[in-house]
Amino acid sequence: MRTLQLTTYRRSFFEEQIAALRSRGIECTVLEVPGEYTADDPRTLTEYLQYYPEVLEHGLDSYDLVHANHGLTAPFALAQPTRPVVTTFWGSELMSQRGWQTKLSRASARLSDRVILPSERMGEFLDSPYTHIPFPVDTDVFEPIERATAKAYVGWEADSADILFPYDPSRPEKDFERAAGIVEAANIDAELRTVSGKAYAEMPYYLNASDAVLVTSKRESGPMIVREAAACNVPIVSTDVGFVRETLDGIEQCAVCESDLQLAGALEVILSNEWRPNGRDTIETLHPERFGRELETLYASALDRREVPA
Repeated sequence: MRTLQLTTYRRSFFEEQIAALRSRGIECTVLEVPGEYTADDPRTLTEYLQYYPEVLEHGLDSYDLVHANHGLTAPFALAQPTRPVVTTFWGSELMSQRGWQTKLSRASARLSDRVILPSERMGEFLDSPYTHIPFPVDTDVFEPIERATAKAYVGWEADSADILFPYDPSRPEKDFERAAGIVEAANIDAELRTVSGKAYAEMPYYLNASDAVLVTSKRESGPMIVREAAACNVPIVSTDVGFVRETLDGIEQCAVCESDLQLAGALEVILSNEWRPNGRDTIETLHPERFGRELETLYASALDRREVPA
């Protein structure tokens, strides 16, 4: 099977997806929207306009299927009339406060041969059928590391208590100000650490160096960092966003909270204990190998639905 993978930018879970597909013998050609992307500086309209000719010129006759990764790439996949289209929504576009993105995403979902959501909660924002396939977590990368070793690696003091806010503080939807207020209000002697822009392979060290991960996001489709922290057996305190509740269900030393008082209280309880949760036992079911099998099955169903010209 030969697939053209359209994406706005390469996220770690997307790279895991491509690796999982290739391990199953599925050919993947990745075509990224032109230009540079950051959370504060997304692609421009001009760059998106440059993308469509690139898609068409890429020789669609060479592929069996087009996979639009992120809703903003879906219109470009759907604009070609010959190949089945699978669309995966990443969350920000489907749950956007920009009305045009939500409308565009819903329209694209209705026209796609198959739709994938990484979180059941995202289904509330969609009015058409979908398949729930959680993004994979590489448990060979995200695994428990002895805390002293991790602290030494990231340069934190060996005897300090550290709460990790795993995002760029300038991103308003992550609500760093709320996180800072919660740590200040809690009856704990701990430092709030922030981390962003680190290499994928370094993140397990920051997670394992932490006494707890604190997520105060206003909205999320995920976040993947919760599953990655769980794979490292690191305590997590989070607002009830995305797939956090379903991920942490049954995992001790973790809490999903509504109010600042609950968030602060959960941190107090967790930091009063020395033991770590059993999150890895749950997260191992999200290994990339399983993800690859499920995606291959969905691809086959999309091809069966539409007769593809030779």
